[in-house]
Amino acid sequence: MENLSSQSPVVDRGWDADILLKDGRVAQLRPVVPDDAERLVAFYSRVSDESKYYRFFAPYPELSTRDVTRFTTVDLDRRVAFVITLQDVIIGIGRYDAVSDDQAEVAFLVEDAHQGRGVGQLLLEHLAQAGRERGIKVFTADVLPSNTRMLQVFREMGYQVGGSVEDGVQTLVFRIDPTDSAVGVMRSREQRAEAASIERIFAARSIAVVGASRRADSIGLALVRGLVLGDYQGAVHAVNSQAESVSGLPAHKSVKDIPGEVDLAIVAVPADSVKEVVLDCAAKGVHGLVVISAGFAEEGPDGRRRQRELLNLCRSYGLRLIGPNCLGIINTEHDVQLNASLAPSMPPQGRVGFFCQSGALGTAILDSVGRRGLGLSTFVSAGNRADVSGNDLLQYWQEDAATEVVLLYLESIGNPRKFSRIARRVSRVKPVVAVKSGRSTQGVPMGHAVKRSTAPQAAVDAMFRQAGVIQVDTLEEMFDVAQLLAHQPLPSGNRLCVVGNSDAMGLLIADAAAASGLQVADPVPLGANAGADDFEVAVESALANPGVDALMVVYVPPLNTSGEEVADVLASIGEQSDKPIVSTFLGTEGVPELLRVTDVLGGSAGRGSVPSYPAPESAVRALARVVTYAEWVASDSGEFQTRPDLRTGDARALVRDVLKRAPRGAVLSTEQTHALLECYGIDLWTWTNVHTKEEAIAAGEELGWDVVLKAGSEHLRARPDLAHIWRGIHDADDMAEAWDNLTTWRGMRQETRFFVQRTATDGIPLSFSVTEDPLFGPLVSFGLAGAPSELLGDRSYGIPPLTDSDAAAMVSQLRSAPLLYGYRGSDPVDVSAVQDTILRLAAMKDDLPEIVELDLEPVLVSTDDLTVLSARAKVVPSADRRGEWYVRRLSQPAQGDTLG
Repeated sequence: MENLSSQSPVVDRGWDADILLKDGRVAQLRPVVPDDAERLVAFYSRVSDESKYYRFFAPYPELSTRDVTRFTTVDLDRRVAFVITLQDVIIGIGRYDAVSDDQAEVAFLVEDAHQGRGVGQLLLEHLAQAGRERGIKVFTADVLPSNTRMLQVFREMGYQVGGSVEDGVQTLVFRIDPTDSAVGVMRSREQRAEAASIERIFAARSIAVVGASRRADSIGLALVRGLVLGDYQGAVHAVNSQAESVSGLPAHKSVKDIPGEVDLAIVAVPADSVKEVVLDCAAKGVHGLVVISAGFAEEGPDGRRRQRELLNLCRSYGLRLIGPNCLGIINTEHDVQLNASLAPSMPPQGRVGFFCQSGALGTAILDSVGRRGLGLSTFVSAGNRADVSGNDLLQYWQEDAATEVVLLYLESIGNPRKFSRIARRVSRVKPVVAVKSGRSTQGVPMGHAVKRSTAPQAAVDAMFRQAGVIQVDTLEEMFDVAQLLAHQPLPSGNRLCVVGNSDAMGLLIADAAAASGLQVADPVPLGANAGADDFEVAVESALANPGVDALMVVYVPPLNTSGEEVADVLASIGEQSDKPIVSTFLGTEGVPELLRVTDVLGGSAGRGSVPSYPAPESAVRALARVVTYAEWVASDSGEFQTRPDLRTGDARALVRDVLKRAPRGAVLSTEQTHALLECYGIDLWTWTNVHTKEEAIAAGEELGWDVVLKAGSEHLRARPDLAHIWRGIHDADDMAEAWDNLTTWRGMRQETRFFVQRTATDGIPLSFSVTEDPLFGPLVSFGLAGAPSELLGDRSYGIPPLTDSDAAAMVSQLRSAPLLYGYRGSDPVDVSAVQDTILRLAAMKDDLPEIVELDLEPVLVSTDDLTVLSARAKVVPSADRRGEWYVRRLSQPAQGDTLG
């Protein structure tokens, strides 16, 4: 077929997405364009007659020129079509055609060879999001009853599907609202696909080392030896175009020359040569690359361009990428024994999964793990993390039976919103411990493509806390917490009992525990000469006490004593105890041999082993972190509430109207701010509601005269002739006189901005704020209004969407929160109204990325009322559609991302 292509129209690139198929393979989804004509014809030629019949309800062997033009020409509004491609070859196409203002007919076709890989689900998912953005609310689809696969696609999307059968065709009808059920289905599929892509890397059965060298000091040789000496259970292939063999292995000229399949390539060649390796691996059908090579974004603009090209090339050919500039990966499972890293030896097998970004720190981390007897299940050093990130590993570790504890050393977070969502889910089933470097400077290492953030550190902390992540300050503290989580059960409370043979150490522990929020039971001093029998009786008695949730044992051995008998007692009891035991045993760090329980896996210490800390304060701090996590796990996770009274459509229309008049953005007028808040059920008290002298007097009496109505600073500067009038208002008579002195109330209320405060008896002044951060996206913050809270930084943060439990936590986390709950005999305020306002603002900010600032201050809350007295809002154009919340897509660094 000739002359099918034409000039491509302007396409909305915001719908372009790198996606993962069900088996973890990378593909691309984008709007169809006229230039796809020949690709579409080739695609259709590969589709079976049966699939064509199911699509058109009649034999349809070929597409006519008219068909091709119709299928590849769309207006991206009433007619939208997406294609999914692998290596620029179409494997599926889907479309909707609007049949009314809010209803569209949807259909798609998937190449037979790729059916069962989730292609149809992805097309429907992205078409539904596009439809929602264009005002479509309902999809219909005509399907033959015998087309069971297609019926299954629709029915398993989480929508409420209805319909009827007429003339042998089943018509399905369903709303495409992003319901909890539909979003839940999407996220479950996202988790399985991302986990599958990582599992194919960790479970690789055939590995090519590209850049394998015979030089004794070369990285390539170290990688080959790491695999061979680590007893890797799969096949290792050396790739070196200049050698016949490497370390006893035959060398191949290229990856394509390797016989059989290759699952994973470890790349250690100069940066300029990596592109050729990608093409070589793509031709071979390799699933993933681990690029050890440096010379990318960490080296400045040229390296950054090179890294972006590398990522785009890997994505376009369906490859997952770890790195570049990384240490590598490790899988200690006996059936795999994969050491595809620069680590000189394999760490012991255990239950801890570890993700870090720094290659330099990776070696030190592995040394610490081995020294402490803390076994690993899997390890990833992602380097510049151009593709695979901590989010991917969290998806994998969530259901990985070999991993019970997750450790993250994060130098940057590329997609905090997704991280928060995934970590919240993972933390419910297994603990996640994280170190976030650069806390004080908010710095980003060279090589990490990250959007600039203006969010305060408190917002980052809130993200971890909201997700249930155990955030620690140092690597040492991370290992302190990890060795407790990996070997001991979670505590059911914060009551700690101390058993030991050192009174001085007991006092230190009591002080540290009290400072960490733990309740200390009466210590059990045993005396300096206590033996194994004494410890056994005391420890068992303490653990049997229902008033004890955790136990700390201190053993400082007398002279010429090894402590082996005491260790046997602790190890024996620890193995059976359902309460956590920590120790300061002989001043050792980690899990000493004497306190270990044999692991069924072998290698590292098993469950029930008793961790030891050289400093009692370290043990207490680790236990306090774990207590907080256990409380979070046991708490109600809350619900994402659906509020039928929200008028999201009206709010979006208001914002569109403002930006139509002011394309670069604008501060909303009082009337516009009032209308915006009203769409979300928030009432703003405003002087624009006052039209008579009597209404002005009533408003003043309601709001209180003690602190009066103070003229805003802007007005006082602009109209000094009116300032004296407003400064003199103290009662109803003053207000009446002021009213009479003004020419018109309309002129006064247009020109004057008021800052109104009540007396303490009328309520407590609060402050609410929402912002749009370039990195975090929507942020909501809350605190008491006034200088003391500002000076002390007493403000809580949340990342929408928020559950009702999140909103409650934002209120209770304030240091000044007792003022809201009835401090020193005062009446408690309407806290439920405060929480409701937080949730409404969170919903607004989640819906409207164009709102870059919205401040409500002061907001007065009393025992039975909450009144917003002043509000200011600013909107600007935004390219963020919040679509990542409702469709699956891999993160793609933007052109404006910055490097540390």
